[in-house]
Amino acid sequence: MIMGTRAHRTRNGQSVQSGAARAITRALPDEVPVALVFNGSTQAVMMASPADIADFAHGFALSEGLIDGLDQIEGFEELRHDRGIEARFWLRADRATLLHQRRRAMLGPVGCGLCGIDSLDAALRALPRLPDGDLRLSHAEVAGASDALRAQQPLHDRTRATHAAGFLQPGHGITLAREDVGRHNALDKLIGALARQGTDPATGAVVITSRVSVDMVQKCVMAGAPVLIAVSAPTALAVEMAEDANLTLATFARGDGFDLYAHPQRITQRGSDVA
Repeated sequence: MIMGTRAHRTRNGQSVQSGAARAITRALPDEVPVALVFNGSTQAVMMASPADIADFAHGFALSEGLIDGLDQIEGFEELRHDRGIEARFWLRADRATLLHQRRRAMLGPVGCGLCGIDSLDAALRALPRLPDGDLRLSHAEVAGASDALRAQQPLHDRTRATHAAGFLQPGHGITLAREDVGRHNALDKLIGALARQGTDPATGAVVITSRVSVDMVQKCVMAGAPVLIAVSAPTALAVEMAEDANLTLATFARGDGFDLYAHPQRITQRGSDVA
């Protein structure tokens, strides 16, 4: 059977509460192995939700530095097999050397974004410094970002078991969102979707439903997003990397408040649109 695109399936089980059992039927998120293949060489195999695979693949290629832009892709196809999905890229000849850099050979659990990287230098790669830019967000927009994203998570509504990443633009709220069983995959899907529709990540903020680890900072910086807003805490090293890369980092964005750890100049009392 060819692998489908549905991101959830229904399964029967039992719920045991206060010693009593009852039959239940629940919608559970699906996950499948996705092989990311560049010029015939598999760079990664990730477990991911089987929807928006093209967005995921393109976002992964950008956030992992395998390409600098979509113009470096000569061809792409998505092949669904009975045991998984292949996302196949053909890159320009001048990008061939990237196939030998930061190689990954992994079947990674969805909670880990650095599985299989074969050197410490690759795990803590140097990041470019983001330009200051003109993006400004209001206190209210940042504080309400997580709730706004929560309203755009249909898969989570069905399963209560997925993460999301959204794009917040000043004055417009969450304009794009993607979901996945993996928090890193959801972010890659968002990055890929932005690139494929021609939206500059510098015009808004990334909003995520998870903690902020080093790799989430890396992906945002590589994509060119100047602000990262999270519902949970950052790691200490993630804060250091955000400071070095000129990334604004807002966390614990819930209700009417948030914590601000790096480069607060983009978050103002009133906010303003991008020039």
